[in-house]
Amino acid sequence: MAMQFSPNISFPGNAAAAFRHYQQIFGGELELLTYGDVPTEDWPFQPAPDAVAHATLNSGPVSIAGGDAMEEDAPGLRSDVYSLLLQFDSVAEAEGIINAFVTGGAEVEMPFEQAPWGDHYGQVRDQFGVLWMFNASA
Repeated sequence: MAMQFSPNISFPGNAAAAFRHYQQIFGGELELLTYGDVPTEDWPFQPAPDAVAHATLNSGPVSIAGGDAMEEDAPGLRSDVYSLLLQFDSVAEAEGIINAFVTGGAEVEMPFEQAPWGDHYGQVRDQFGVLWMFNASA
């Protein structure tokens, strides 16, 4: 059985911007489906037509899914309860992705440097509140 893991993130109204940003960093194929693209007349609520119903970004080893949260008062994503870990074979490759995040507005939470276990490790939080962790083999 083939299986792939994709985190699914419910953004508080900015899913389209987030997914376009992630596509700039990772490349790949982005699919965005808004509520205006699907029939919603029989639904018990009427979502905004420009809200993202479902998005997927597939870029080789990175696959992310999500959309806009249904609640108008959806909480922001800034949390230390979860994070997304990216594993790399080289320090240079990790540094390239980290630099793309930082150039795009992410804040460095932990500098990317050699960790006690021998690998290089660091963290950034993007402008959408998502915490990204990076580990590169020594």
